[in-house]
Amino acid sequence: MATINEKSAPSANATSAEPHSPTHDASEVDQQLTGKPWMYRTRHIGPIKIPAYASPPFQLVVVAFVCFLCPGMFNALNGLGGGGQLDATTSNNSNVALYSVFAVVGFFAGTITNRLGIKWTLSFGGLGYSVYTASYLSYNHNQNAGFPIFAGALLGLCAGLLWCAQGLIMISYPPEDSKGRYISWFWMIFNFGAVLGSLIPLGQNIHSSAGAVNDGTYIGFMVLTLCGAALSWVLVDARHVRRADGSHVILMKHPTWQSELLGLLETLKTDSWVVFLFPMFFASNWFYTYQFNDVNLARFNVRTRALNGVLYWSSQIVGALVFGYALDLTQFRRSVRAKAAWAVLFVITMAIWGGGYAWQKQYTRAETSAKDYVKMDWTTSGYVGPMFLYIFYGAYDAAWQTCVYWFMGALTNNGRKLANFVGFYKGIQSAGAVIIFRIDALKAPFMNEFASCWGLLAGGLLIALPLIMLKVRDTVPLEDDVKFSDETIEEVMPTVGHETHEPKVQ
Repeated sequence: MATINEKSAPSANATSAEPHSPTHDASEVDQQLTGKPWMYRTRHIGPIKIPAYASPPFQLVVVAFVCFLCPGMFNALNGLGGGGQLDATTSNNSNVALYSVFAVVGFFAGTITNRLGIKWTLSFGGLGYSVYTASYLSYNHNQNAGFPIFAGALLGLCAGLLWCAQGLIMISYPPEDSKGRYISWFWMIFNFGAVLGSLIPLGQNIHSSAGAVNDGTYIGFMVLTLCGAALSWVLVDARHVRRADGSHVILMKHPTWQSELLGLLETLKTDSWVVFLFPMFFASNWFYTYQFNDVNLARFNVRTRALNGVLYWSSQIVGALVFGYALDLTQFRRSVRAKAAWAVLFVITMAIWGGGYAWQKQYTRAETSAKDYVKMDWTTSGYVGPMFLYIFYGAYDAAWQTCVYWFMGALTNNGRKLANFVGFYKGIQSAGAVIIFRIDALKAPFMNEFASCWGLLAGGLLIALPLIMLKVRDTVPLEDDVKFSDETIEEVMPTVGHETHEPKVQ
């Protein structure tokens, strides 16, 4: 039977060294910033400890499973190359529409998320993935390319909001010394969704050497994405989240459209150094088109593409685990860890993409587009080499994304500001995706696309280096974090060790 931990949690004012103003007494702070007492109680099922409902770990797991079911299935579908179709043209055009809208919405998504809140933003965001999948099911029967393009544009709107809300939870909810682990936990659960999603077409097509997936694959994806949209309503509002030390997420208590639009501009003014990360943002989705369409789709039949997808997303789980935990190693100061992460990223960029160059020299778009071209199967001699390359591509993606999120989280702990950072990230990332999907739709040479990937990744790292060297501090003072909100230090500070009527978050 589940047991409930009834230990007391702290008052938001108990540790303040200054006399309290009547406007910030404990009861008013609790009323504004905390939810119902049951939200803060831990439970045990046998030896297993279940975090409190309104705690960062519980909320992170929920949003990870939302992304497991929505973007995870999207990744599995696109990882097949061409959205599971024989030809990538329709998929490329749909994704151009998707990322064109995403780029615009993403840049302002922090403002929208701060104003609407987590649950509304995520639930609306999840619905677009179901419509997107349905459009390919329709295309299988009527070849109407307009529906996937419309669905791509709708998903651009929805995904821009979903990913901003997800990023806000992932890097503003955890304490400073746990951000790497939280990123890795999210990335592992999220990519496990893509692994399972890739197993669907693998099971459906394991005895097929055809080019396109069947209807059952799309129907399975539709059901799962609808479940993900519904799951987002399990989340609590960010203002109710309380960490184990009693501290709260720093936000605006009373956001308005005006305050959040001005906050977007203020972020660019006060944290202008973040532009040094923009090239890394731009490169972060650029290579997907090359890997999915110009490697997986171009060279392999459908069942082997599905297997490659399983391996690609599985390796992301390992990459996120290794990098996420390494970024939180307490034996080294955070500024040292940031520099080490940059150095490791640069080395593996040269090593993995150097191996990719050796592979890409072996074929061209003209060769793989020929009607008599026989695509590689996992039983084909020589498959092991490209299989391992694809595994390393997946692990590299996880390393890149984990480090970018961690770099942003190292600049501030303010949830309002981080929502804008994530909005910049997803908007600029999507702008890059628009360009490369269009380049691929125009049938650019594979080698040109490969070179653009490698060059953008290496260049992005070099441009980010000044920020890594000069702006990542070992800790960000609480006084700096509250400057960008209408909250006070007393309202958000850690409060463990002081008695109050509220239950403690375990």
